[in-house]
Amino acid sequence: MIEAELKARVHAPETLLRQLDERAVGRAEVYQDTYYDTPDGVLEARDEELRVRTVHGQDETRTVLTFKGARVDEETGSKPEHETRVEDADAVHAMLRGLGYLPVIAFEKRCRNYDFEARGRRMLATLVRVPELDGTFIELETLVDEDELAAALTDVRAVLADLGIDADDLTRELYTDAVRARRAA
Repeated sequence: MIEAELKARVHAPETLLRQLDERAVGRAEVYQDTYYDTPDGVLEARDEELRVRTVHGQDETRTVLTFKGARVDEETGSKPEHETRVEDADAVHAMLRGLGYLPVIAFEKRCRNYDFEARGRRMLATLVRVPELDGTFIELETLVDEDELAAALTDVRAVLADLGIDADDLTRELYTDAVRARRAA
């Protein structure tokens, strides 16, 4: 499956929060993300990602292992995504290190997630704050087959526009890159 996703900076988070609350019930969650790569950076060089994410929610804590392939759409950065829930986060971290992967960056994301249907698609809107970065972001995504990507991205853009997000607010900057830059400063 392809994660047809757009990310944008949010200038009026309170207004957007109200609009999202009208569409669905939000879930407050804190993500602990750790990204892995080989010692010589093979995954980054191939535009791939390997991540362990532990999600702390109100009712549960869960961990997912995610692999994202190289971009299939340069304009948006949309990527194939393969994700599975894991029972033991410590074991998965140990396995990845045992296989020769190294943790290259870890950080926290504070999120409010909204699942809803729009334009005939299941959508996930996530309002994001990364404590190390300035500002609030929205990520809006839907999972599709590659042949549906263009139409799905059109729908994602339309929903963002309905939420008052302008095309000028869209960003392809990765949180990993932004956090690295902030830590290097």
